[in-house]
This record gives sequence, C-alpha cells and structure tokens, in this order.
Amino acid sequence: MKSQRGITVTFLPDERTSVVKQGTTLLEAARKAGVVLPTRCGGKAACLMCKVTIGRESKDAVRPPDEAERRKLGSLLEQDVRLACQTAVQQELNVNVPEDPLKAAVRRRLEAARRGEMDELW
Repeated sequence: MKSQRGITVTFLPDERTSVVKQGTTLLEAARKAGVVLPTRCGGKAACLMCKVTIGRESKDAVRPPDEAERRKLGSLLEQDVRLACQTAVQQELNVNVPEDPLKAAVRRRLEAARRGEMDELW
C-alpha cells in the first residue's frame, strides 16, 4: 500500500517489511528491512548474487528490467527472477528471498530430528 510515508515492501519468507520511496531499489529496501541479500558488485548488476523472485501478481509493482538486467538474467526473467540491485519499487509488493544454502541444510536437519528421522543432528 502506498501511504503518505511511502510504499511497503515485504520480504518473504521472514515477512520483514520496509517502507520506501517510489524508485528505491529492492536491495536498498531489503537493507532497510534488515534482510541480507548478498552482493559483491555494489549494485552494478555484475555479480548476479542479489537475485529475488517477484510473483506475477506484483510484476507491475516494479519497473521493467533494463537492458543490462535482461542480458544478465536472460530466461530467468520468465521465471519472475529479478536482480534486487536493479529493480525499482513502484507499488506495494511481496518479494521472495532465496534461502541461504547453509541455513537451508541446517533447517532440514533440525526438522528431520524433530520428526525423529535422525538420532543425532550431525
């Protein structure tokens, strides 16, 4: 929702939010929300580390990809993947952040241990 304060961006699955001005990149909004998105290139669309997914229902909530992002992502754009450093907010939206691989592995082991599928965690 666009309020007098700005536009709300929600980062899933943690449901962290930030309120930003129109035109703010998703990378900036993520940092404001305390969401860590890896990046090495300083937001220049060079490292491809800040990939996020935006649902089709939110496609119009962000600016369309520019030529640099199109070249970098190619067919991933068809899967609703965008570079957070290049994607500017236009309207309220939800952004899906991929889970860190190490955290995902730990989470899977903890869940298996809770279900009794493992005697030990490691």
